[in-house]
Amino acid sequence: MSDIPKADELFKSIDYNPPLTGWMETPVDFSPGHWCYPAKPEKIAYMETKLPGLWGEPREWLPSDADWKLPANWKETVVNGFRERLKKFRSLQLFMDICVRCGACADKCHYFIGSGDPKNMPVLRAELMRSVYRGEFTVAGKILSKFTGSRVMEENVLKEWFIYFYQCTQCRRCSLFCPYGIDTAEMTMMARELMHLVGLNTNWIMEPVSNCNITGNHLGIQPHAFKDIVDFMVDDIEEVTGRRVKAPLNEKGHEILFITPSGDVFADPGIYTFMGYLLLFDYLDLDYTLSTYASEGGNFGSFTNNEVMKKLNAKMYAEAERLGCKWILGGECGHMWRVVHQYMDTMTGDTQWSGMTTPKSPITGTVFNNAAATKMLHITEFTADLIKHNKLKLDPSRNDHLRVTFHDSCNPARGMGLLDEPRYVLKHVCNNFFEMPPATIREQTFCCAGGSGLNTDEIMEIRLRGGLPRGNALRYVQEQHGVNLMACICAIDRATLIPLANYWAPGVTIAGTHELVANALVLEEGEVRTMDMRQEPLPGFEDEDDDWTPPTKEDA
Repeated sequence: MSDIPKADELFKSIDYNPPLTGWMETPVDFSPGHWCYPAKPEKIAYMETKLPGLWGEPREWLPSDADWKLPANWKETVVNGFRERLKKFRSLQLFMDICVRCGACADKCHYFIGSGDPKNMPVLRAELMRSVYRGEFTVAGKILSKFTGSRVMEENVLKEWFIYFYQCTQCRRCSLFCPYGIDTAEMTMMARELMHLVGLNTNWIMEPVSNCNITGNHLGIQPHAFKDIVDFMVDDIEEVTGRRVKAPLNEKGHEILFITPSGDVFADPGIYTFMGYLLLFDYLDLDYTLSTYASEGGNFGSFTNNEVMKKLNAKMYAEAERLGCKWILGGECGHMWRVVHQYMDTMTGDTQWSGMTTPKSPITGTVFNNAAATKMLHITEFTADLIKHNKLKLDPSRNDHLRVTFHDSCNPARGMGLLDEPRYVLKHVCNNFFEMPPATIREQTFCCAGGSGLNTDEIMEIRLRGGLPRGNALRYVQEQHGVNLMACICAIDRATLIPLANYWAPGVTIAGTHELVANALVLEEGEVRTMDMRQEPLPGFEDEDDDWTPPTKEDA
C-alpha cells in the first residue's frame, strides 16, 4: 500500500462538490487502480464448457486499452439480454420504473462517502442502467432522448458500467433507506450478468467460480490437501488444549453435514475460526461430517449470474444427500447465507431435498423452524441456542486481554436478519464488549468495502476509501473504549477488514466469533489453558522470559 496516501491525506482529498459537467458528459477514469483485473481466458473457456452462452469470448484485454476486443454482436447481445431479464425478473422491471430520484440513498453508499464521486451514489449508479432502459425500451426515451435522461447502449456506456458496477459491493445499505424498497444491489447483479455475456469479467470472481466447479471450493484446494490442512489444525488444537479432536471427512451416515467457506480452511485468521468449530463439535460429541467435495459454503455465483448461483448452492445439498445427512450446519460466511436465505427457496424450493429434515439440535432439542425450507442452520444460531440452554461451560476471562467490538457483516445482517445471536454469543465469551455507534451497526451496518468479489489488491485505494465509514466507527470505539479486536461472522470480512483496520484504526485485529468461543470453552473440570487459539499466552500466562513454554497437562 506504499502508493496509497496516508489516512489523513486521503480523508482530506475527498471532494463532495459535483463536477462542472453533467453526469453523462463527465469522463470516466480508466487508469490502473480504478478497475479489477479481467478474468484469465482459460477460466472463461472452462466455464463456457459448463454453462455455455453466459461468458462471452475468452480473450486478453485491459480496461486501460482503447479496444476492449468486444465481440462483433456485443450490443445486440447486451440489449437482448436486458430485454430477457426485464421479462424474467419482475423486480428488475419495477426497479427501472419506480425510482423518483429523491436522493434518500445518495449519501448511504460507503463508496460515495469515501470518494465523493457522484456516480457512486446508488441513485446515479442505477441511473447508468435506467438511462439505457429508457433509451432502448420506452417510447418517450426513444423520442425525447436526453430530455428524459435516456441514452442508447454504446461502447462508452458499457465501459462506464464496468467501472461503476464493479464499485458496488451489493451490500444493500442503500435499499434500507429507499422509500420504494428499490434494491440497487440486485440491479448491480443484473448489470454484471449482462457484462458477462460479452466477456467483461473480473478474475477475482471468475477464478473462484471456476475453482469451485473443479474442486468444490474457491481456492482450488484438492481433497487430499483439504484433509492435510484439517489434520494440521487438529495438531494445533492439541498443542493449545492437549485434546485430540475428531474431524470426520466424507463419512456417510452422520446426522449433520458441516460446510464453511474455504477461507476458514486456508487463510489467517479464518483458520482459528475453523479450529473453534472443530473444538466445539468435539466438546459436544456432535454427529457430523465434513466433506472434501462440498468444501465451500461461499457462493460467488451471486456476483456473476443466477444460473451459477443456483449451481453452486445445489452442490451442498447434493453432497448432504450423498452422505445421508439430515441437515446442514453452515459456518461463518456472508454470501453463502445471502443466497441460502434470500434466493434458494425461489430457485429450487425444498422438494429436491426430500431426504433432509428441518434442523433440530441434537444437544438441546430445539427445532429451528426458521430453517425449515432451507434445511440449513447458521453456526451462530446453533451456538447461541447451546449457551441459552447452559450446554457450554465457558470462561470469558480467557478473553480478557481483548476489548471486542462486532462488525455486522452485510449479508448475514441485512440479508438474513442475524443481528442478536452473534452478540449474545460474544457477550457470553467476552467480558469486554463494546458496540460501534448505532447508525453504523445492525441493519445500518457499513460494508467492509471488499465484498462481491472486490477484495483484490489492484483496487486497494478504492477499497480503503470505501472502508472509511466502517474504519471511522472502528476508530471511535478504539479511542473511546480501547477496542483492540473486531469480531465478525464472514470469511470475506476476515480478509478485507485486516487492511481496513490497519489503515483506519491501526492496532485492531480481526477474528471470527467462534475463535473467541474456542478460547473461552472449558473442556473439562480443572482444565488449565495457557494459550489462545493463536498460540499466544492467555491472561496470567504472559511470556516473561525467552525460555517460557506452556505448562503441560501433567504440570497442572
